Amino acid sequence: MPDTRDVVSTVLGFARTLRNAGVAASPDRVEAMLAAVAHLDVLDATAVYWAGRLTLCGSPDDLDRYDAAFAAWFSGQVPRGRPRGGDEPARLATVAPLTGGGTGDAGEEPSDLATKASGAEVLRHRDVAELTVAERVELRRLFALLAPATPMRRSRRRAPSPHGAVDAGRTVRAALRDGGEVRRLAHHRARPRPRRVVLLVDVSGSMSPYADALLRFAHAAVRARPASTEVFTIGTRLTRVTRELRLRDPDRALAAGGAAIPDWSGGTRIGEVLKAFLDRWGQRGTARGAVVVVCSDGWERGGAELLGEQMARLHRLAHAVVWVNPHKGRSGYEPLTGGMVAALPSVDHFVAGHSLAAFEELAGVITHA
Repeated sequence: MPDTRDVVSTVLGFARTLRNAGVAASPDRVEAMLAAVAHLDVLDATAVYWAGRLTLCGSPDDLDRYDAAFAAWFSGQVPRGRPRGGDEPARLATVAPLTGGGTGDAGEEPSDLATKASGAEVLRHRDVAELTVAERVELRRLFALLAPATPMRRSRRRAPSPHGAVDAGRTVRAALRDGGEVRRLAHHRARPRPRRVVLLVDVSGSMSPYADALLRFAHAAVRARPASTEVFTIGTRLTRVTRELRLRDPDRALAAGGAAIPDWSGGTRIGEVLKAFLDRWGQRGTARGAVVVVCSDGWERGGAELLGEQMARLHRLAHAVVWVNPHKGRSGYEPLTGGMVAALPSVDHFVAGHSLAAFEELAGVITHA
């Protein structure tokens, strides 16, 4: 296991290399990469590549420079600063690799790494139901890099701020300390708090090709904000798997979740299960003011009318309702099934969920819902 100090110093050195190459790797972006690699195997060059690319690059113009700097740095060399008087290609100088004692990926050439990066970019847009076993393994590594941000809401509590409404209490107390003279107005603002996110993941037979990817996304959401994220599976019954998905290792978490789900690859009764969720959990506070994400293809074996009623009820309770349908990412798809027709009037955001790129888009929808 590489020493933590070696990893930090090497990431900081890589960030300086990027800045010399013209990429604005700001301190907050460097902190984001350090946070990402803390959850990764730093000997895995592909994982480190994507951790840096997703955190350090701010625009499409940065990508080519990032690729060149990454290949040079983690092969044991790094470009020096650009010459002041011209546009000559950068020269190379020796530096320390990420592991503190060897290359970033032992025996791997920069061209091999570039090929891997290109393959990973293609893999991000592939339908997860059509992947080979090897591609699924690679996709799991990319899923480990997901860090969905948490939507925020205003709270009744207020915090001191240089701007905002006048804080009468603090202003008066400061005036009393100054002999009764008001010298400066104190201000405060509403303190933001995390908004609860609830994921309802369909694990029925028709969703089995996508269930693993959906649960891995749910695990990433729980890992990012365990106190304000709830995960349930839906099929013929409702199962809460939040506790199982709090395990840090994704594979162990999914194995524990799978053992707790009695109706895996069974039938679908979304309306009945959604009613059970609202009666037992949602109405009592879990769905109130939350962003509720329903992950399903909408194949309903029960009554579509019941589903429509429960979706309308959910919409009244939740802050926003997001429906994720893997088939939406396919060309020519139209939501014509009875379940989707009944549910869509109560849905705020209807998104795809068939690829890693679609899940990245979903993470943004949740954050800004």
